[in-house]
Amino acid sequence: MKQGIAIITGADGGMGSEITYEVALKGYTIIMICYTTLKGEKIKNEIIKKTGNQNIQVMQADFSSMPSVYHVAERILLMGKRIALLMNNAGTMDTKLNITREGVERTVCVNYLAPYLLTRKLIPLMEKGSRIVNMVSCTYAIGKIEMPHFFVRGRKGNFLRIPIYSNTKLALLLFTLELSDRIKEKGICVNAADPGIVSTPIITMHAWFDPLTDILFRPFIKTPRQGADTAIRLLLNQEYEGKTGTFNANARTKAISDKYSNNSKKLELWEESEKWVRKWL
Repeated sequence: MKQGIAIITGADGGMGSEITYEVALKGYTIIMICYTTLKGEKIKNEIIKKTGNQNIQVMQADFSSMPSVYHVAERILLMGKRIALLMNNAGTMDTKLNITREGVERTVCVNYLAPYLLTRKLIPLMEKGSRIVNMVSCTYAIGKIEMPHFFVRGRKGNFLRIPIYSNTKLALLLFTLELSDRIKEKGICVNAADPGIVSTPIITMHAWFDPLTDILFRPFIKTPRQGADTAIRLLLNQEYEGKTGTFNANARTKAISDKYSNNSKKLELWEESEKWVRKWL
């Protein structure tokens, strides 16, 4: 059995279950953080059957709720076990404006603020050699973070699902870069993975042309396993040991423009995020 535990969010989704399977094969004790317990348990049992790894546990959390993220983090902290791997994979793309009880636009909460809080809570259980991987997207390149609109509406102006999704992925990339700088002296690696365009429910547009898209488009994009591949490599492969603060796509590390690596929004975003999650930290 590998030393330390692996935590995978969105483990009841397409890419999440593929990541969980590969991590299980390596012998890690795994905590699957799932939106739906029933679905998570079903996937867990299938993975146990395929891998023989019995050390898998499901924990339920709703990433649109800061108290829910807080409580699952507290459960893990009480276990007191070293965290070897943290895979921030959970994500969504809402089709209309939804505001959480804490006043955050829901896509922003699920894709960015929840993994921010979870990661910050769990860092005390990490040490040299621990790896954090954040699932971003190539759409970060069209993202734009404007305060205070980002947290409360996703963007300045009307609700538009793809721009808001892009904004959350830019925020997660900037968090990756800022966090890697802050904890690299501890020997904890923080990297970002871009899965590409993957055939998952998240790309459903909830429009009349969805059935046509399923026939003409989905067969030519990545499967969940293919989309998860870069993240799996970052979590498990020896070649990435010691690498931190990188953006990766198609199993390769890609250069990050100074526009992002030296983005003045990194610190502002960190400070604003701290304000939103302070009561749960």
